[in-house]
Amino acid sequence: MKKHSITIKGHRTSYSLEEAFHSELEVIAKRENISMARLITRIDKNRIEGENLSSALRIFILFDFKNRF
Repeated sequence: MKKHSITIKGHRTSYSLEEAFHSELEVIAKRENISMARLITRIDKNRIEGENLSSALRIFILFDFKNRF
């Protein structure tokens, strides 16, 4: 698992994802023609209060995968 840093709403934060999840996040960003930062900011904005960012990213990727197949 690798730790990544990003700035969201002017604050620096980090998230940890397994490489397979991070790669899939990059695929989604490319498919939607947006930057990783923009995609992660959108996911962060819509996450459930109290849910950590890493979990929110994994859940987003899971739902995206399920909706494609």
